[in-house]
Amino acid sequence: TTIMGLPRSHRSKRAPRPPVEDRLGYRFNNPDLLRQALVHRSYLNENPGFDLPDNERLEFLGDVVLSLVVAETLFRRFPDLPEGKLTRLRAWLVRTETLARWARELDLGADLLLSRGEEQTGGRSRPSSLASAFEAVLGAVYLDGGLEAVRRVLLPFVGRELAKLRDPDEVLDPKTRLQEVAQARWQVTPSYVTVHQSGPSHRRKFTVEVRLGDRVLATGQGDSKQAAEQEAARAALARLEADSP
Repeated sequence: TTIMGLPRSHRSKRAPRPPVEDRLGYRFNNPDLLRQALVHRSYLNENPGFDLPDNERLEFLGDVVLSLVVAETLFRRFPDLPEGKLTRLRAWLVRTETLARWARELDLGADLLLSRGEEQTGGRSRPSSLASAFEAVLGAVYLDGGLEAVRRVLLPFVGRELAKLRDPDEVLDPKTRLQEVAQARWQVTPSYVTVHQSGPSHRRKFTVEVRLGDRVLATGQGDSKQAAEQEAARAALARLEADSP
């Protein structure tokens, strides 16, 4: 017996969850679109006769649809914001970390079709895989029900995210803020150097130094180089603020 094309032996032993469509709040006219959105490419390596392709084409489409709906929402919600700040807000909303969190809210990881190797190395919780699945699902919703259906699925997530925001300037990421400060004060661009990494391949921990020339401003750690760099930049900004008269 299968559920969404997933053999029963691959499913979690926990209590039954509501179907993906219930969690999405959208009922598909063509359920195969949703099934395809949850097929990781690794699954086809072990199941070459599977009746659907992987989700990468749907992810491509979903990325575009996501960007359009988010851009439209920001354009209408913040009529006085200039283009640069709207671009930063959009990037903040569609970044991998945010999309992966939304995918976790939908529990998409439990429904992904993965190879055994991918599953054993943490594929169900990997942020990049979750974010890709979320985009693929949006692509599937668009093909099945059009842009209005995507809005119905996506806007509750966007609305909750924007409700946390006190000031649009808050989303200017630490690396960008630090670069602006360094350029204004010293006409120097910060550099980032990975000084240490540890842990298994699916749970890497990175340590990064942010430097101005030969001077180490601060150190940051994270599950990816990008996250560690942002943490280092955040620490550097706090240090510079404390040192300012």
